[in-house]
Amino acid sequence: MIRRLLLLLALAVPAAAASDLSADALLRDHLWREVRLAEPGFRPKVGLVLSAGSLRGVAHAGVIKVLEDVGFPIDVVAGTSMGAVMGSLYAGGLPFDRIWSLASAAHVGSGNDLSGRRLISLLLFDQLLSSENTEKLVGRELGAMRFDQTRKPFACVAMDAYTGEAIIFRDGDLAPAVRASMNLPGIFRPLEYRHRYLVDGGVVDFIPVDAARLLGAEWILASVTENDFTASRPKSVLESLTQVIDIRGSYLSRDQRKQADFLIEPPVGDIGMFDDKRVPEAMEKGVVAASKRIKDAEESLILASIPLLSASWTSAQASR
Repeated sequence: MIRRLLLLLALAVPAAAASDLSADALLRDHLWREVRLAEPGFRPKVGLVLSAGSLRGVAHAGVIKVLEDVGFPIDVVAGTSMGAVMGSLYAGGLPFDRIWSLASAAHVGSGNDLSGRRLISLLLFDQLLSSENTEKLVGRELGAMRFDQTRKPFACVAMDAYTGEAIIFRDGDLAPAVRASMNLPGIFRPLEYRHRYLVDGGVVDFIPVDAARLLGAEWILASVTENDFTASRPKSVLESLTQVIDIRGSYLSRDQRKQADFLIEPPVGDIGMFDDKRVPEAMEKGVVAASKRIKDAEESLILASIPLLSASWTSAQASR
């Protein structure tokens, strides 16, 4: 079968072009085209998983940009915390230029009530803040969208503050679920929603591979924006709190990494929650990291697709 395919490829490519390409390269390019254009069933259903990571999570926009540029097939999306925000906008069908613009403008107060006055209330008067602006942001960009209305199936994760359970949202209203997923404990008030009190899902599901599996994903690419807490030196109460959350997420991610089929890890571990000026850097690091790994990701998906593709080739041959 492979020899026959190579012969067909050789006939299809002009001699001048073929002279510059090895048989392996021809075969790889042909197989990637088949995988890229195939519907699930003729290849594995592909899930994109976007990790938690606070401000570092804007690097996901860079990863998505590269995936979009090469036409990488994405069938379902799952995210936690900032990954839930980026993932909801992408799955919801927001034009990528707009996603990039929103990510570029991200700062400590965007999406959440972190003004100086509110921070004083938090630190001096023990008054937790509101995360309602995250819900407003998603609502403004996507309208009153429900999970069953997204362009790609989407799920996000929050934690029940009373039971410690991971709560996976994949139905109902989109905006409040995304808000719950990015509701940092100890900073924002738990969100009362569906008879639960919800906080940031990164505490229990940093890389929500399980959520993508629930959506039917059979092959998963995870973008991971983990903190390098070993090199971090918190300078405030808030930074100390977020570092504790990051440490918890890092320990959880050790097993979750193994559950993904492919990882892209932008090197943003030294970017803190309040490093607003480094947002463009984080996004660019997402682009660079994905660009370096994209060929390997394509080959991994090709290998996972071979059994399904070969079955279709056999069927087509038998019908002749």
